[in-house]
This record gives sequence, structure tokens and C-alpha cells, in this order.
Amino acid sequence: MNITSEEKKAIFEKFGKNIEDTGSPEAQVAMFTERIQRLTLHLKEHKKDHSTRLGLLKLVGKRRRLLNYIMKKDIEGYRTLIKELGIRK
Repeated sequence: MNITSEEKKAIFEKFGKNIEDTGSPEAQVAMFTERIQRLTLHLKEHKKDHSTRLGLLKLVGKRRRLLNYIMKKDIEGYRTLIKELGIRK
């Protein structure tokens, strides 16, 4: 269920400005999206895991706030990011 360091590096390389760019909003949204997808799969199997469900909802909120920030700063970057990640909105 956890993301390995190799997977993190691949995500940061693809969505960040470089491999060490872990703080850019685009890279953080990509990392949150990966974690959200994994938690969703976990919750499909373990339906009564309410503490994980709470963590998932917090992650979704964090991602939503970062996406709102990106949308205010760079609308074209926002559109390409949600298209690449497959996020609906």
C-alpha cells in the first residue's frame, strides 16, 4: 500500500521541475493522487476501516486546495495537470 522511493522519484521527475523538486504544487498533487488511488483500492477491500477513510478524506481536501491554488496561478497548467492525472472536475 505504501509508495516506494523509486515510485516517488518517478512521480517527481514527471510532474516536478526536476527529481529533487518535491515541493512544487504540481508534484504534490501528483503524489496525493497516487496515495488517494491506493487508499481507494484498500477501502474497496476493507469497507469498515474508518480511520483510513478519514485519512483519505483529508488527503482529498488537501489535493483540492492545492488544485485551487494552481488554478488561480496558472489555468493552463491546471488543465494539463488534471488531464494527465485523470482527475475529474
